[in-house]
Amino acid sequence: MAALQRFLIALLKPIILGLTVAAILLIFIPEFRQGSGLNVDWLQKRDKPPERLSYYDALSRSAPAVVYIYGVSIDNPNPNSIFRGRTTERTNLGSGVIMNENGYLLTCYHVIKDADTIYIRLQDSRTLEAQIVGFDTETDLAVLKVDADDLHVIPQVPKTGLRVGDVVMAIGNPLDLGQTITQGIVSRISRNNLANYFDFIQTDAVLHPGNSGGALVDSNGYLVGITNANFTTRGPTGRASTTVDGINFAVPYDLAIKVMEEIIVSGTVVRGQLGFEGNPYLERKGLLVSSVTRGGPADIGGLRTGDILVAINGVEIEQNDNGQALNMVSQTTPGTKLTLSVERNTQLITLTVVVGSSASS
Repeated sequence: MAALQRFLIALLKPIILGLTVAAILLIFIPEFRQGSGLNVDWLQKRDKPPERLSYYDALSRSAPAVVYIYGVSIDNPNPNSIFRGRTTERTNLGSGVIMNENGYLLTCYHVIKDADTIYIRLQDSRTLEAQIVGFDTETDLAVLKVDADDLHVIPQVPKTGLRVGDVVMAIGNPLDLGQTITQGIVSRISRNNLANYFDFIQTDAVLHPGNSGGALVDSNGYLVGITNANFTTRGPTGRASTTVDGINFAVPYDLAIKVMEEIIVSGTVVRGQLGFEGNPYLERKGLLVSSVTRGGPADIGGLRTGDILVAINGVEIEQNDNGQALNMVSQTTPGTKLTLSVERNTQLITLTVVVGSSASS
């Protein structure tokens, strides 16, 4: 009897173990519960497609805030011509960026310059008429206003922290093809001899006519600049020559938002000015004063042609950087007193000047 019991126990052990394993497999592997038989594909390694490097999420946040702009103007020919009495309609194409829920947009001034009527088309297919709030010729920026609800505002941060080498994307309406995205990197942040008062963002993201006024965004979809496809290189005679592939420009966000806010508040952009021009002093740090406007703030303060401007309010002028001094002055509120450290005939002297006003638009 004892031998029989041992035999039965030995027989039941593998059966119980098998049923237990089967139950576990049915619970944790649903394929085994199907009636199509045993599928052993689960034993084989399944190749999954690699994760894509994509900016889809960033563009989903930013692209709907970029609009198409059509500036329509009516040209009247010479009344003495054989075509007198006839008019022609001219349309400028460009892009714009919705900056806030109140309907304010940024674009380039040259896009809407001389336009009699301005229309914008949103990404949801709405077409609206826009009004010009103001513009700034120095930065080639203009502020527009539309009356509409449910506007998609482009993501913004107070400080972009943009660096050379950062990936950026240009969103706009090139050649009226519809919204198009181009991608590149920040290749330089400097004046590039294009402006006296501020730095441009230089990028290799492709821009074409119609991109002007569009958005330059970073890899997270935040606005870092307003693109401008209107810049061309200058030949030896100063005339505009062919644009260079891979070199395109945008106005930095922090400057663009400052210009927009000033235009909304006062209708214009006011910059400080002293009324002098200078060239980099090649031998060392400083700015060689080449001309002084008679009766201007610098002239009244005692600055003379041939002086070497060494520092402004204790901040030294860097070598080979004639834009630094202009930038410092332009960002100073008119009426503010500045202390100029000047070298004249090898003697260091101190001058006090009162910043004047230079309004644009």
